[in-house]
Parts: sequence; C-alpha cells; structure tokens
Amino acid sequence: MSKTVELDIQGMTCAACVGRVERALKKAGGVEDASVNLATERATVTYDAAQTAVPALVQTVQDAGYGARTLHTELSVSGMTCAACVTRVERALRKVDGVLDATVNLATERASVDALSGVSAAQLRAAVRNAGYDVLDTGAGPSRVDVEREARERDVRELRRAVTVSAAFSVPLLLLAMLPMLWPALDMWLMDRVGARTLNVLMLALAAPVQFGPGRRFLRSGWAALRHRSPDMNSLVMLGTLAAFGYSVAVTALPGAFPAGSAHVYFEASGVVITLVLLGKYVEAVAKGRTSEAMKTLLALQPATATVLRDGAEVEVPVDDVLAGDLLRVRPGGKVPVDGEVVTGSSWVDESMLTGESVPVVKEVGAGVTGGTLNGTGTLTVRATRVGTDTALAQIIRLVERAQGSKPPIQGLADRVVAVFVPVVLVIAALTFLTWLLLGGPGALAQALVHAVAVLIIACPCAMGLATPTSVMVGTGRAAGLGVLFRSGAALEALGRVNVVALDKTGTLTLGHPDLTDLHVRSGFGRSEVLRLIAGAEHESEHPIARAIVGAAEREGLTLPGATDFRARPGLGLEATVDGRRVQIGADRYMLELGLGLDTTPFAAQAARLADGGRSPLYAAVDGQLAALVAVADPVKPGSAPAVAALHAQGVTVAMVTGDHEGTARAVARTLGIDTVHAGVLPGGKSDVVTALQTGGQRVAFVGDGINDAPALASADVGVAIGTGTDVAVETADVILMAGDLRGVPNAVALSRATLRNIRLGLFWAFAYNTVLIPVAAGVLSPVGVTLNPVLAAAAMGLSSVFVLGNALRLRGFRPPVTASAAQVPAVGRAVPA
Repeated sequence: MSKTVELDIQGMTCAACVGRVERALKKAGGVEDASVNLATERATVTYDAAQTAVPALVQTVQDAGYGARTLHTELSVSGMTCAACVTRVERALRKVDGVLDATVNLATERASVDALSGVSAAQLRAAVRNAGYDVLDTGAGPSRVDVEREARERDVRELRRAVTVSAAFSVPLLLLAMLPMLWPALDMWLMDRVGARTLNVLMLALAAPVQFGPGRRFLRSGWAALRHRSPDMNSLVMLGTLAAFGYSVAVTALPGAFPAGSAHVYFEASGVVITLVLLGKYVEAVAKGRTSEAMKTLLALQPATATVLRDGAEVEVPVDDVLAGDLLRVRPGGKVPVDGEVVTGSSWVDESMLTGESVPVVKEVGAGVTGGTLNGTGTLTVRATRVGTDTALAQIIRLVERAQGSKPPIQGLADRVVAVFVPVVLVIAALTFLTWLLLGGPGALAQALVHAVAVLIIACPCAMGLATPTSVMVGTGRAAGLGVLFRSGAALEALGRVNVVALDKTGTLTLGHPDLTDLHVRSGFGRSEVLRLIAGAEHESEHPIARAIVGAAEREGLTLPGATDFRARPGLGLEATVDGRRVQIGADRYMLELGLGLDTTPFAAQAARLADGGRSPLYAAVDGQLAALVAVADPVKPGSAPAVAALHAQGVTVAMVTGDHEGTARAVARTLGIDTVHAGVLPGGKSDVVTALQTGGQRVAFVGDGINDAPALASADVGVAIGTGTDVAVETADVILMAGDLRGVPNAVALSRATLRNIRLGLFWAFAYNTVLIPVAAGVLSPVGVTLNPVLAAAAMGLSSVFVLGNALRLRGFRPPVTASAAQVPAVGRAVPA
C-alpha cells in the first residue's frame, strides 16, 4: 500500500545537499520515489507502508547528516480506565500518518506525541476520539493545569455520585439475596408469604437502575472497545454483569425453561459488582490525585501577582503581565515572581523548594534570583530577566511533567502482556463456561455462568496499567522536591542500575576556582602585613592564583595598596613595588634565582606535604628576605566527601575524570576516597574514558557541569549535570541536580532504586494477582471447596488497584541517604589562618 508523506528537512544549503538527501531516501527500503525541494526545504516521499514507516524515513534523513523537523504535542485524554485503554489510544495515535511515536500515561491521563511538523493537533484529537475516548481542550500554561485539575475533580464527583446511587440499590439487593441463604427461617417465610417469582421481580427492580444507571458507563465504553476489536476493562465488566443480569431476567420471565437446579437469579452479582468496581475506581481516582501532589506544590510556588515599579509608583499586576526588564519590588516574606537580578537591597532567600537546599542564600546587588523562591527579611528590587515560560520554575515543571508522562523500559513487559491479556481472558472465560456446562452436573448452567462472570471480573487489568506510571509519577515528583530533575522515566530507571559513577573534578568535586588555603610567615613578619603586600602585588595579575590571593585579602577586610614596577617572570613568578617595598612571589626555583634558596629549607618539608595534598606551594619575599610560604588550591566542595562515601555504601565504584595534572588529581582522590583517577584528559577525550569504563557491561553515569562535559554526558548510560537553580535546560543531561551539590547524586541513585523496587513490587502484585486468582475464579479449586463468586472477585479487583496506588504513594516518604547537614569540609582546600 503506497503512501506519500512530506518531511521538513533542516540543514540543506545547496543543490548537493538536495541530491544527497534524495539519494539516501531512494536507497531506503520500501521507498518508491523521493523528491527534495531546496526552496521549501521539503522532501516528498512515496513509500510502501508494508515495508517501511515514517520513523525509518526520518532516521534515513538523519543518517545522511540532516534533520527532519518534528513537533511534540501533549494531549489530556479522558475516559481511560486500564492498561488496555492505554494500548488502544497509543495504537490509534501511531496510525496517524506522520506520527513518529506516541506514549500514553494512565496515571497522568496524558498522551505525548512526536510527529512531523505537518501533523496537526486536530488530527491527533480526532484519532483519540475515534478510538472511543475524549480529549480535553486545555490550551497552554496555567489554564491547561486548571482545566486538567477541574476535569479530575469532576470525575471524582461523578464517581462519588455514581457509587452513592449504585450502593442505595445494591445494598438492599444484596441483603434480599443473601439473608435468606444465611437464615433458613427467613427464606421459608419469604417463600411462603411473598413467593420466589415476586422476590425475583423485586430484585430485578433493584438491579435494573444499577445496571443501566451508574453501570451505563461500562456498557458504553465496553461496547465501543469491542467494536474496535480492542476489549478492555470496561468490556470485561460489561460482559460479566450483562451475562449475570440477562440470565437472571430470563429466569425471572421463563423459570420453567431452565434445567432443574439452574433456575437461580444473580441480580445481586450484577448490581454489587458494578457498585464495587465503581467504588474501586473512586478510591483509585482519589489516590491518583494524591500522586500528583508534588506537581501541585511546584505549580503553587509561583505567585499570582507581582508588584511592578512603573512611573515611580508600585502597581500590582498579574504575574503573566510582567515583562522582561520590569523592576519588581519583593517585600519581606514575599515570593519572587519571576527570574531576575537584584538591583537594590539585600536579603536571605529560601530556595529549598527548587534546589532542595534548606539553608537560605544571601542575595545582594547583582545576584540572580529565581521565580518561586521565598524572600527573607529584607526588601529587594529585582529587574526581571526571564518571564512566563522562560523562567526556571516553568522549565522545571515542563521537565517533571515530561518525565512523569514517559515510560521507563521496565514498562515494556507490562505493555506486551496487556496487549494480549484481555483477549486471552475472554477465551479463558468462554472455556470456563463450556467446561462447567459440560461437566458441571446438576445446576451446570448456573455454575458455568457464575464462574465465567468471576473470571471476567477478576481479570480486569487496572493494576497492571497503574503499577509503573504511578510509581514514576510519585518518584519524579519527590525527586523534584529534593532538587533532582529526571528528564524521562528511562533516565529514572537507568540511574538505579549504574555501578560506576565517573565524576568531573573542577566545578563538580571542587568549587572550580582556586582559593588561598595556607599562609605561613617567618618570624619577624606580620601575617596581615605580608598578605596585604603580596595581594597588592598580585592585584595587577589576572592569573587564577593571583585572584585567589587578592580574594583572601579582600575577605579579611585588608586595604590593598597600589603596585608599581610590576613585572611578570614567566615560569617563575612576579615582582612589584608595593608601598615602597620590593615584593617577589613565585616557586622555589624563583627563590633560588634570588639567592634565597637556603631560606626556604625550613619550609621544605611543609611545602612537600602541601604539594602532596594537591595544593600549589609558593614563596613570598619582601625587600630581599623570605617572608612566607603560601599555598593555593581549588577547594573541595563541602558535599563531595559525604557524596562519595554514600556512593560507596550503595556499592558504586567512583572514578574521577579530569584535565588536571596527575599529582593534584590523585591528592583530591585520596582525600575523598575515589577509586580510580583518569587525569590529564581533555574535554573531548572524556567521552573515550566513559566508553572505556563501560567495557565488561558496566553501566556508567557521568557527572559534570553539563556544558564542557557535554560529549561525556551524552556517551554515558546516564548523564548527570551539576546545575544551578537557573540553569535547568542542559540538553545533554538525563538528570539535573539543581543545587550544584554532589550529594544529589547518591540521593538520586537511592531514589531511582527505591522507585524501581516500587515498580517491581507493583508489577509483581498485578501479575501474581491475576495468575493466582483467574484459575480460582474459573473453579479449579472447587473440588476442595474453594470458589470465588463475582462479588468477591469485584472486591478483590478493586483492592488490587488500591494496593498498587498505595504502594506507589510510599515513595512520598522517601528520605535521602545524605543531607546537607551531614557534610563535612575535607582537609584539601580548607583555608588555614596561619
């Protein structure tokens, strides 16, 4: 079957590009013709749909060195009840010409679609509706969130009303059917005074409003699914309850037409089953609402209004009306409306909801602030820099939503089983009915009906569809609260499986800039005076070591004098005149050149220890006399030591990959307990180290700053970017640590593993539940007196979904293995006062 599709091609610049793309497409299997237009940047491809598909054509274009423009669309789908519904919606979306992939999440009730740019949202909505489901018209931004929330609340209200109505009829129906069985005297009295036929008519009057009132939703959805040859949970409930109800109506109308022992009514089975299934769906809907509480918390961070300074006056405006460049007034205790830069004022700002760090951060003039964070006791004037969907909070919400809506690979097993599960159940139910009908003896018809209905009800695949997405939803939400952002469910799963974590050094393990760590002065010299003089000399230099010395003097409040006669000595050091005194700073070989080699001897052992510890020892001479030993190092971050220790406790091997020289790298590694060191590696070579670490089936996570380490992040099994509260869009990373603290790595690994355990337990329960109870429902254990009637089957089915949801909600109580308060600053890089 031939089809034609148009691809938007990116990257073509000339006729040679056109020829290259055309040749690549024509060589692809199944392609009958391909024509490329440079002016419109479009390729028209005719292909045999039986031999190839659109994703393969897109891959062909990419393999040729070009790109095909695609769009990502999110749809809010309503009416899904089980994993079979998910499969059905995905299949409908993937059949739309131009759709590359479609993923549907039952917990979030959202469909994520990647398609060619020519595919419209209207086509996708139509495909979902033709499959028997509905799509909410949500728009974008906050309105979308509000519409989805209102829809969920409306569903909960409708389910509550349906359960109430259904129970009002089903409870007396159950009592009327069961009490006579439990109390023989009552049974005799009713048969004598009322009569069996009148009782059956009364039960019919109670069961019919349930079957065709609240139960109408199962009839409507179940029939639509059968009509599309894609039976789901609704189909099973519909067939089971209609079979029990129809059989009972026939018995009531024509009792003499049934064999002896078979003329029983099962109105209570149909009515109570519908009630219990609705009750389970109601509890499930309430629990699903609780799984999204982390997202609700994120959405609640952004204030609704902002105080803007316009024409010298303060004006309260909706936060959506704030423009980049506006000056905002943030009062004590107020929330920062959007991302910006402090223009006036100073305060402490609580960023814990975004970064997971509980300690407030001081914000002064020039400091960046993030929308949604909480101001402390000072008043700030902030210039808005990023507003609307460009703010860090908006990006975080998009990332979390994308992760919650995606499927980890472990879900593939459930999807494959569910694809054939419901049809197999229908076959099992039919075989159960026939077997009991043929071998059941007296009352065989009634027994066949009861057992077939029990099989249909017990096998509803609700729990299978909820096990993975609810755990991913709660896990990624909890991670966001800890300052960890997973880009997808696949990243969440992959991080839990890593056994090697490779760490960049500069900016990841260390602060990324040198600091003065040691200053030891000879007798006869004052510490502050020496520091003031050498900082004055270094003030003219842009060298990182010079910046470290100047920074230390400024932090101590020293006034730096001006320097004259400044002269750099390449490979040795520098010299300058400061306050009329000659100051010379450099390595030991510089002191030898100055004739001060013997004076350095008392410091030799100390200098060797400093060098062995990863610090750079220097000497300072004042007026021709050795004055001090100075050491500079890139300080280790406070969280690095506990992070490495926590990774070891998790059974993970820790490696360091750095461009720094061997001695410094090994010194830091010894201090932190890192297992292996790869030093002197250029940024482009880090990906080669990651590839080498992956040999032997090792799963490697690389942790870097997300910019210089992009190749290594991309080549690792999981790329983890050490970010900041305003740098959340690191495209090459799978996981982003908002706080820039390495302690987030073991916390993320622990949460990933906890989520995987949670998913496995949920899937095990869902599969084991059906594997064990379907044979019981079919009557395999009837010879030993163990049976499962439809009412108990409905209760068990509802409880299985509630169990899976409750299991997922346990992740909300996850406690990270290492917290900020546990950090200790290691010896390397700690400033020593004297």
